Amino acid sequence: MRNYKTISFIFAATFFFYGCNSDLLKTIPNDRVSSEIFWKTENDAVLASNAVYTYLESAANFTNWDAMSDIGHVTLGWREESVIEKGSYDATYGKILNEWNDAYKGIQAANAFLANVDKISVADKVKMDRLKGEVRTLRAYFYTKLAMLYGDVPLVITNMTVEESRMLTRTPVAQVWDFISKEYTESAALLPTSQTDKGRVTKGTALALNARALLYAGRFKEAAVAAKQVMDLNVYNLYPSYENLFSYAAENNVEVIFDKQSIKDIQSNNIFSLTTPNSVFPQVNSFVPTKLAVDAFQTTTGKDIADPASGFDPKNPYVNRDPRLRFSIYVLGSELPNGKIYNSRPDSGTGDAIGNSENSTSTGFNTRKYLNKEDLLQPNNGGINIILMRYAEILLIYAEAKIEANELDQSVLDAINKIRNRPDVKMPPVAVLGSQEELRKIVRNERLVELAFEGLRYFDIRRWKIAETVVPGVLYGMTYTDAKGELKTISIEAFVKVFNKNRDYLWPIPQRERELNPNLTQNPNW
Repeated sequence: MRNYKTISFIFAATFFFYGCNSDLLKTIPNDRVSSEIFWKTENDAVLASNAVYTYLESAANFTNWDAMSDIGHVTLGWREESVIEKGSYDATYGKILNEWNDAYKGIQAANAFLANVDKISVADKVKMDRLKGEVRTLRAYFYTKLAMLYGDVPLVITNMTVEESRMLTRTPVAQVWDFISKEYTESAALLPTSQTDKGRVTKGTALALNARALLYAGRFKEAAVAAKQVMDLNVYNLYPSYENLFSYAAENNVEVIFDKQSIKDIQSNNIFSLTTPNSVFPQVNSFVPTKLAVDAFQTTTGKDIADPASGFDPKNPYVNRDPRLRFSIYVLGSELPNGKIYNSRPDSGTGDAIGNSENSTSTGFNTRKYLNKEDLLQPNNGGINIILMRYAEILLIYAEAKIEANELDQSVLDAINKIRNRPDVKMPPVAVLGSQEELRKIVRNERLVELAFEGLRYFDIRRWKIAETVVPGVLYGMTYTDAKGELKTISIEAFVKVFNKNRDYLWPIPQRERELNPNLTQNPNW
């Protein structure tokens, strides 16, 4: 069931009015939901909790995180993410402010819910506790993004007036991580392992997001414990088909821990129109994969393509590769949702040819995840759910956390190999429990190929402090054989990705927020 997602945004908007107190008029407003008539019934609590879910990010926002990393590229120069790619943004930039505002709007909605829900006199305390657990989990989710992007941020857990908000200072990020983990842990105790309404937060959601947050915070022993808690629930498993994991047929499958639910015509998304090849839908192509992304996929021998023993053939670069390559990225010869064959060679004469239009791929690649033939007729009206956390990530969190804590044992290999052994992947297992550095390299590459274009890579390269090394500078695309039989590799020398290690590991605090509140200090070198 997904009908809980169809509530109006009005419930989120009205939370901003709950703290107001005016004796000027004692009438009940008829243009919004008033606290005079709201917070009376269990259904009010359900509707108000639903409103917090609406602040989960849009498909457009979700797709573009990887575009700002080393594995993606924004195709249209006017997009905000393109400026971040080039390192030419500052504290006045729109996306910097929007991410801050969007997160705090969700936090405000959660705070309003938690401040008012106990006004309802109900017999079903378990239900109210469940809703509290859901909302607290969502609030911690919003704070996780803020901590990753900005570092120290104001930790606001109660309703406050505008005047009070302008007195806030930045809370040290370590304290923010403490709060996040505490919220997830306490929420998990209030939540069931499953919900009738699909898409609602569960015990597994809270525990899994806690594992991610602890990993992001560098608290590796705790992250491994949290990930193991999810594994020990025995609720989740890998879906047998990676190829179909992001299809309509696989929605709400056993691997999904947390997603943003969508439904055509009611609460739809446009992820199909944002990422599909130009010959399928000749509109806005939001971002494309880079050569670096494609090269990360090993050959079926289980070796990197740079290894002479890998069997890699430069003249047939997309043959005998990790199956997840073609399941994640459209390369030469891939079949498209409309049945056509993908041919992005500059001289191919197809809509996908490099240089055909500004909406055509600039690297010769396109992303494949979430592109389903069911959306061909209405590309901007998709109903596919966007997965925000799945079990494969938990296995990788467990493995990485154990490696970083230097707790190297067979369970690390088991977690990685379970993913590599998915029935339609069947990559050779990692057989040797090597050194910490060797295993670190393995698990990081496994995260790249398994979770590519799921909105995580940008955060990974920043928390690993490798962004200035892996962000490629000049962009490269596909390798192909031209009409003369010569190998060519696409390069986009006019566009240079830039990551400033002395500045870009934290975004700037938005200038507008600092103008409203001079107590907000700025991050270094901004």
